[in-house]
Amino acid sequence: MNKQDDKQERVIPKLRFPEFQTTLGWEKLPLSDIFNRITLKNKENNQNVLTISAQYGLISQLDFFNKAVSAKDVTGYYLLGKGDFAYNKSYSSGYPYGAIKPLKLYDKGVVSTLYICFKLKDKYSKYGSFFEHYFESGMQNNEIGKIAQEGARNHGLLNIGIQEFFNEVNVLIPQMKEQQKIADCLSSIDELIELQEQKLASLKQHKKGLMQQLFPSHNDLQASKQASKQASKQASKQASKQASNSLSET
Repeated sequence: MNKQDDKQERVIPKLRFPEFQTTLGWEKLPLSDIFNRITLKNKENNQNVLTISAQYGLISQLDFFNKAVSAKDVTGYYLLGKGDFAYNKSYSSGYPYGAIKPLKLYDKGVVSTLYICFKLKDKYSKYGSFFEHYFESGMQNNEIGKIAQEGARNHGLLNIGIQEFFNEVNVLIPQMKEQQKIADCLSSIDELIELQEQKLASLKQHKKGLMQQLFPSHNDLQASKQASKQASKQASKQASKQASNSLSET
């Protein structure tokens, strides 16, 4: 351990994988040390306008709303690439200080300049999955709460300055091997959740199909009446035919 490590503020998590019990604690660093802000405008006129969804992350407005809800001219929007992050300062259920999501579903997309966008510096380029889970956990909320002007919300948006966001919001990060272990663990749980959700959706669809067949509808009632009338007519015709045949034989 060098003198620089001694001076750094480090934190030990409550739960840790056994192989990291004796390693250094997590570093506390401002976002500006780990990320670069993205201000690249959409000069290529990319039409994949994104919105942030709690369930799907950064997703196309066309896929999410089934229509475009952005301005017609989106050349002034920020252009993002896969793996870049966007922060929506608008609070919503489960996200009292807004949501930070990475772009995962598409190679490129654009977002309104109301979003704060950033990407990992080369030194931390392999920390993408880790920070996806970190931001989803809300670990950054206390830090954001310190710089958000109390009561200052504009149409549901937190009043947060760009410089304050990058320089005063601190995050905690472990060394490379530990962050990768954490990211792999949490990602595997996400995959399991997705698989169970697919099974649940399939069971719900199966149940719906069963209910439609087990419970008669009003249409089924009308069809039953028609079928009953048809059967009665058929029976009458059959009886008349049999009677006629009997008379002929006598």
